[in-house]
Amino acid sequence: MLSFRMELPCWCFLLGCLQSLSAHNDFYTSIGHMTDLLYTEKDLVTSLKDYIRAEESKLEQVKWWADKLDSLTATATQDPEGFLGHPVNAFKLMKRLNTEWGDLESLVLSDTTDGFISNLTIQRQYFPTDEDQTGAAKALLRLQDTYRLDANTISTGDLPGVTYKSRMTVEDCFELGKVAYSDVDYYHTELWMAQALRQLNEGEESTLDKVTVLDYLSYAIYQQGEIERALEYTKMLLAVDPEHQRAKGNLKYFEFQLEKQKKAAEADTPKEKERGKRETSEKKPKKKISSQQIPERKMYEMLCRGEGIKMNPRRQSRLFCRYYDNNRSPKYVLSPVKQQDEWDRPYIVRFLDIISDKEIERVKQLAKPRLRRATVHDPQTGKLTTAQYRVSKSAWLTGYEDPLIDRINQRIEDLTGLEMDTAEELQVANYGVGGQYEPHFDFGRKDEPDAFKELGTGNRMATWLFYMSDVPAGGATVFPDVGAAVWPKKGTAVFWYNLFASGEGDYSTRHAACPVLVGNKWVSNKWIHERGQEWRRPCSINETE
Repeated sequence: MLSFRMELPCWCFLLGCLQSLSAHNDFYTSIGHMTDLLYTEKDLVTSLKDYIRAEESKLEQVKWWADKLDSLTATATQDPEGFLGHPVNAFKLMKRLNTEWGDLESLVLSDTTDGFISNLTIQRQYFPTDEDQTGAAKALLRLQDTYRLDANTISTGDLPGVTYKSRMTVEDCFELGKVAYSDVDYYHTELWMAQALRQLNEGEESTLDKVTVLDYLSYAIYQQGEIERALEYTKMLLAVDPEHQRAKGNLKYFEFQLEKQKKAAEADTPKEKERGKRETSEKKPKKKISSQQIPERKMYEMLCRGEGIKMNPRRQSRLFCRYYDNNRSPKYVLSPVKQQDEWDRPYIVRFLDIISDKEIERVKQLAKPRLRRATVHDPQTGKLTTAQYRVSKSAWLTGYEDPLIDRINQRIEDLTGLEMDTAEELQVANYGVGGQYEPHFDFGRKDEPDAFKELGTGNRMATWLFYMSDVPAGGATVFPDVGAAVWPKKGTAVFWYNLFASGEGDYSTRHAACPVLVGNKWVSNKWIHERGQEWRRPCSINETE
């Protein structure tokens, strides 16, 4: 009874901590919110070790689990954002809290005399959900595609700029393969089941057996039309388990299909030879594909990898850096700011050392309790909704909440010369595991006449974007139509006009936030609207000026 009373304050503190998280779902969409889960997990491990000390003789398996997580969480909480900046660590955190703690619950249920299970069961309602675990898994697959990473590179944790290297187990690889399989994504199913098999063949200990992995692997390969390879893996499966009924049936089916293909190929051979002769005689020179013809998705991913269009020397020579005072603005005459050109068309400029580390930390402190899943405008309904192509959380900060926000707004006004009273509030965004925002426009197009009607301030004329963190790998802001890529640098801000002076939209400003490969990306932005700018940026009669 005494030991129960000693544990009660710990449980009360932990429950209070978890209740503070209950308002925030979609953990995987914000690294900032996921850091809280590390402390939660550390507290759970501490409580678990208390329980083990009382039941050590009966629960040796539970003690092993706790010791393993104790060292992990101790390392992770020294630098939570850095630790979760590695996408494998973030995925494994989701997997542990959503799946593996539940397995532990089943193990301990055999002893109902202690309060640990009841406490854990209550607290599980504040844990990440299946959606979080699946979201983190899909983020790894997205990173794999965007940055052309092989499964072994991700599994070994050998990513650029990582501080906390983390390896994936056979079970982790299998879980990724299963997520892909559930989405009928047999390409990624094959990659990750093959990686799980590779690690099993290398001697890694696992609760999974080769039969299960080979079963998924052969089926995924078959679904991609590679019957011969599917047959090879089916034979491997039967070598391990000769009585596997499904594999025995598949073996006969694959052999039948291959024989059928062979006969069809033999019958078509004379026709193919004749067709080949005609095609050779009629062959025309191939047309070169210009960069303008590259599909947007491919260009977007190329830019994210740093493989974008390079400016020719002549264009490059027209980009400058300067000390800028916005036409002798009183605040900047004696202390002009550093400004550099990032791109010419559209004209994108970067302001350096424009927000201090202290200001950044205060903005993050204000935003973090308010972070909610970021939304997008649905052109069909005109309402805000979440979307898989925008993986982040955001919060809106007003000048009434803190004088700092007023000072930041005034700074933007002084440097752009544009009115801030009709601009939207400062939006702060924190990206999650593989966080991204796929290509989009900031302004409302002609087919979206009601996009910002409720604001009554006209269209989004310009965008100001603060970078509030460095990102070791990934996370660039890219403009696929023109081949521009702007890389995050803490303390800087970029600015561009979305509309020409005529009020027409500049379609070259279509842009995207690349997936964060390693690190924790924080940004804040200000969308500046048309109303109030009549004397500050006069209209032009030329449509594209």
